[in-house]
Amino acid sequence: MTISDKEARARAQARDAQVGLPARRAAVELLGAVLQKKQQLDDILGRSLERGSMGDLPARDRALARAIVGTSLRRKGQLDHVLGAFLERGMPERSGTLYPILLSAAAQLIFLKTPPHAAIDLAVTLAQYDPKAKRYDKLVNAVLRRVAGEGEAIAASLDAGRVNTPDWLWTRWVSYWGEERARAIGQSHLVEPPLDLTLKSDPEFWAEQLSGRVLPTGSVRLLPKGRIEALPGFDEGAWFVQDVAASLPARLLGEVAGKRVADLCAAPGGKTAQLVLAGASVVAVDSSKTRLGLVADNLARLGLEAELVIADATTWQPGEMFDAVLLDAPCSSTGTIRRHPDIPYTKSPKDIEALAGLQARLLDNAARLVKPGGRLVYSTCSLEPEEGEAQIAALLVRNDDLRLEPIEDGELFGETAWIEPSGALRTFPYELRLDSPEWSGMDGFFATRLVRTR
Repeated sequence: MTISDKEARARAQARDAQVGLPARRAAVELLGAVLQKKQQLDDILGRSLERGSMGDLPARDRALARAIVGTSLRRKGQLDHVLGAFLERGMPERSGTLYPILLSAAAQLIFLKTPPHAAIDLAVTLAQYDPKAKRYDKLVNAVLRRVAGEGEAIAASLDAGRVNTPDWLWTRWVSYWGEERARAIGQSHLVEPPLDLTLKSDPEFWAEQLSGRVLPTGSVRLLPKGRIEALPGFDEGAWFVQDVAASLPARLLGEVAGKRVADLCAAPGGKTAQLVLAGASVVAVDSSKTRLGLVADNLARLGLEAELVIADATTWQPGEMFDAVLLDAPCSSTGTIRRHPDIPYTKSPKDIEALAGLQARLLDNAARLVKPGGRLVYSTCSLEPEEGEAQIAALLVRNDDLRLEPIEDGELFGETAWIEPSGALRTFPYELRLDSPEWSGMDGFFATRLVRTR
């Protein structure tokens, strides 16, 4: 008995679709946790890799699941607009995983260029697996067929930088930074960022080994390609991952060789490593035993040593004062949305308000730890002035033993645009433009330097 060419193609398509099912299922689970349960992507991804659906996937499928999740979050505004055009009655309530199924499938069809038969058939299958979504399997099929035919044109007609930025962030950024800059920030979030490395030595050699390029700061930048642990130089401890913007605050302490330096809220340890490499005697403080373990692991791989202390940095009193203190405070992390596209959907203005209170307490205690004449550098990877400029203005009102020490033009490799009129550092995600969007950008950071006068 023979089968027709049409039947053979249909069977092949079905087989190919089912091969990709576990990766799509993992992507739907991750998206549901972020968008419906407000869980942070890094946390749930780590758990999924350890004991969840991602852990059993081969490397290729893990990469696919990550790509689907990343694209769905980066392009969520456009995707919602497209889906809304074809959901005449809106998204059904109490429909289980229906929304992440539709969102992820639309991302595949419009932006990842997945063959329609694969994306649609798998989405229908995933809906049928979910008791709450299975009664909408025909809806899934109908909507996604229209997305496959018309969705790309609809998505392309939208202002991507604006529509993919949630209203709560857009309103804030337009208010603080102006509409042109807000749109540039939003546009920068649409591209997966490159990977920046801080080298122990010889950046030119490692740039060649890694097919990267040396940045003006001495960091090496490369395009993401597989597991970081598999890259040359990882096992030897030749480098550590650190966005170029995150490498700047430690530099603002100046010459630290032979000095006693406290690194508060130190995990995961990049700034600690920088300070040790610069010759400082470093005390790395973090309130989390688990996170401090990451610092220990990173230092061990790099062959570096620091004193590690588990303590609450808002109240820590070690019985000594330091030549310098670096406080990279917990924050909303809105400057890192390029790397963490879940942030707009897991954070809110209430989080910023709560974190601002914590930052004030951390600053007050950090100031008490600095010797007269010593330096305090405060930084956050946030675009929100409440977590940056406003914190320092309020600190100087509370503490007249501190004065600002403006950053000089020559300290930031000629990048004078990164220095605010006040003398503080402020970077934006669209800056450090190279020859293509894939090679460009940096985290949004704020940092300022103070001196204790007495």
